[in-house]
Amino acid sequence: MVEVVSLGEGSMVSPTHQLDVIGFFCPVPVAEAKKALSNMDVGQILEVLADDPETVYDMPLLTARGKNLILSIEEKAGELRFLIEVIE
Repeated sequence: MVEVVSLGEGSMVSPTHQLDVIGFFCPVPVAEAKKALSNMDVGQILEVLADDPETVYDMPLLTARGKNLILSIEEKAGELRFLIEVIE
């Protein structure tokens, strides 16, 4: 599992797509991320902004199937930023 670090201390890559699911709770953040990732090409990077604490556990489960890779998870004041790369 990727370590959660403070905002600004994660991966320095620039996202190609952004998904803001602040204010939404399970299962919406993961379902929307899955939908967004399915429409992206290999090498593209999705930035997901969320505030549901369960996403720290759910996003790695989403990527565990090997088609996507979490590059970083950052947190500040309860808001999370995930960078997920499409690898397959």
